[in-house]
Amino acid sequence: MYGAHSKRDLSLELQAQIPILRPSIHARRANITVRFQDLYGFTVEGNVDDVNVMNEVREKVREQGRVWWSLEASKGANWYLQPEVSSGIVLKPSLKLSALANAITLKRLIRKGIPPVLRPKVWFSLSGAAKKKSTVPESYYDDLTKAVEGKVTAATKQIDHDLPRTFPGHPWLDTPEGHAALRRVLVGYSFRDSDVGYCQGLNYVAALLLLVMKTEEDAFWMLAVLLENVLVNDCYTTNLSGCHVEQRVFKDLLVKKCPRIATHLEAMDFDVSLVATEWFLCLFSKSLPSETTLRVWDILFYEGAKILFHVALAIFKMKEDALLLTHHVGEVIDILQTTTHHLFDPDELLTVAYDQIGSLTALTLSKQRKKQEPAVMAELDLRFRRLNSVKVEGGE
Repeated sequence: MYGAHSKRDLSLELQAQIPILRPSIHARRANITVRFQDLYGFTVEGNVDDVNVMNEVREKVREQGRVWWSLEASKGANWYLQPEVSSGIVLKPSLKLSALANAITLKRLIRKGIPPVLRPKVWFSLSGAAKKKSTVPESYYDDLTKAVEGKVTAATKQIDHDLPRTFPGHPWLDTPEGHAALRRVLVGYSFRDSDVGYCQGLNYVAALLLLVMKTEEDAFWMLAVLLENVLVNDCYTTNLSGCHVEQRVFKDLLVKKCPRIATHLEAMDFDVSLVATEWFLCLFSKSLPSETTLRVWDILFYEGAKILFHVALAIFKMKEDALLLTHHVGEVIDILQTTTHHLFDPDELLTVAYDQIGSLTALTLSKQRKKQEPAVMAELDLRFRRLNSVKVEGGE
């Protein structure tokens, strides 16, 4: 599999994964667009300033790697996987301060980014994927993929249609081997959870998981824990009710956190779901550069879905001045797309997401979701009845 790891020394592997980008002398002299591959094999286009930002980010990744290795040396290997650090179990008083210190350290570390070579292990344990996998027989994934092989459903047909459109041109994903691995993960999950089946957007999420995780099976369990535990229910079901709720919550938050932008866009009749729906369904994997997306996912798998709102609001906030000068819907979309595609510095985005957007608690989001659910369900019911009436009138 692309991105699979051998048993090489981890620190050497980390260094090998992060080469310094060096544009040609001609590109440096003329401020033209340059093309290069990022850590996960995606071809990126940008100017020389973007390359400089990428190099600064890669140096920060190296520094973070040294911090993680240092902590492993002082606290012991896999210290962040200890139950008292990663869960809320009751501890003896003598252990509480130590556990609390470790938990605070872990949260700060994760927000600064997990080193690429450690991501598979840290994600798999802290997200709950390892625990979920442990509840079924060891052969579960192999048995599942064999059992569904050759079966044809509406989901498998859509998956087959979407495979060649998932990150086309990627050196591993866009190959027969890559397509086959992605298909097994998506088809397998469509049979595991028939309520979800398959929803467009999951192909991008699963593809990026395949690039990060060590094995195809681990990618499957990361997808499972994401849909069953990390994200809200019904985000990817047939009627996308959960996604519609999230969009309404996001619109309310935009009014509260970025009132000038919200007022301006409302005057233009601009619906923020035109851009935000893809952000939430694909978890930014189609919009942000891969390393920036994965920094968001580092937090997502540890702190939960509230990071999606922080990041979405931050993108609008970062371009507040430019957005307030727009007069047409197309201008807004162009600004937001250009911005997301060139957010090569994850720290720039996450600093705005936390420092300028402010606190968003899980309780606040839960209350907002409950507030929006009735309106969403009523709207979806109305659409369903209208669709049925059209079918009846058409003689179907």
